[in-house]
Amino acid sequence: MLKLPEELANALHANGPDGLEVIDPATNRVYVIVDSDAYRKVLVALRRQNDRNAIAEGLAQMEAGEGKPAEQAFEEMRERLRFPHSR
Repeated sequence: MLKLPEELANALHANGPDGLEVIDPATNRVYVIVDSDAYRKVLVALRRQNDRNAIAEGLAQMEAGEGKPAEQAFEEMRERLRFPHSR
């Protein structure tokens, strides 16, 4: 793990809990330095939101009559993965 140079650490501490935006001079890409706990919380929240969106999309497709019965989908998956057929 890399240690922050003192100048960058001081700027991060002065900026507070919102993190610190930094620019890579080689690429001009902007990065945000945040506490690892805050980063993990954001990842969890993003995953949950993506899950909710996927569920909502699936429900909307089902209500629109799209999709297929679960047993048919499982059977197709078993065939694709070469699992034994259910009886």
